[in-house]
Amino acid sequence: MTKNLNVELPRHGLGGAPLGNLFDTVPDEQARATLDAAWESGVRLYDTAPHYGLGLSERRVGSALAGRSGYVLSTKVGRLLVPTDAGDAPDDDHFAVSAGLRRVWDFSGDGVRRSLDDSLERLGLPAVHIALIHDPDDHVEQAIAEAYPALAELRDEGVVRAIGVGMNQWEAPLRFVRETDVDVVMLAGRYTLLDQSGLPLLDECCRRGVRVMAAGVFNSGILATPEPSGTFDYQPAPSPLVERARRIAEVCDRHGVTLPQAAMAFPLRHPAVATIVVGARAPEEVTANAALWSRPVPDDLWDDLIAAGLLPKSAQEGM
Repeated sequence: MTKNLNVELPRHGLGGAPLGNLFDTVPDEQARATLDAAWESGVRLYDTAPHYGLGLSERRVGSALAGRSGYVLSTKVGRLLVPTDAGDAPDDDHFAVSAGLRRVWDFSGDGVRRSLDDSLERLGLPAVHIALIHDPDDHVEQAIAEAYPALAELRDEGVVRAIGVGMNQWEAPLRFVRETDVDVVMLAGRYTLLDQSGLPLLDECCRRGVRVMAAGVFNSGILATPEPSGTFDYQPAPSPLVERARRIAEVCDRHGVTLPQAAMAFPLRHPAVATIVVGARAPEEVTANAALWSRPVPDDLWDDLIAAGLLPKSAQEGM
């Protein structure tokens, strides 16, 4: 099935969570240099959210895109930012920012419109192209009944060009794909070299013409370097998973491919996936990733990974 989409999704995008000081502070100059490096590397899709650094990511992304054209910008709804008297106390949600604001879940129609208005003010831009319902894990019924219709109205009014949902799981997005008329799904971490659990969602997106933006392709770090280590889904990576990633890296190496190169290439092999979105906190990370995704990955690599039992055959069906 082919579905008309009012925005063309570039193949590669920059994720804005690190630019909101995820886990550690990114100085303003470094954040701007990272965004400029992305632009110079040909990145034309930028994803952000109010959640990322209590609006810091949106402000930084908007400032960098001001005066530029030809880009696609996505942000998210579902968390309103409201003032608090916490002063300089640190944020308690993994971002290295002071908690002068707090997040309030709101998937009501009015909350969606207010969220988008607030985002545009922080961005300093007249419009965003894509609005995603963000992490409605515990609010799925309200998000389908209230947030989605509000976004659909905004799409009909031309305020946004495309709407969808962005989550770290695949089951709830599957409901949105089946029960609503979303255009896009952002799926984080559930269709990667180490986790293909989101395949049923991707296959349903194919059937219904919904585009997928694949995020979290490094599973938060374990696949981000040629020698796998670090975290998996923001927790210390279990030893068996590290060993599996090392075996994948060994097969990649025989084909002249690095693990992060394969990690970025793999999701794009599924016909539902239009874009991969990769975060960065320094310009060197952006240029390194751009150099990797510009290199071809031989088809034999995927065949060898399947033959070694490191990828399920189902992960490649229909490609």
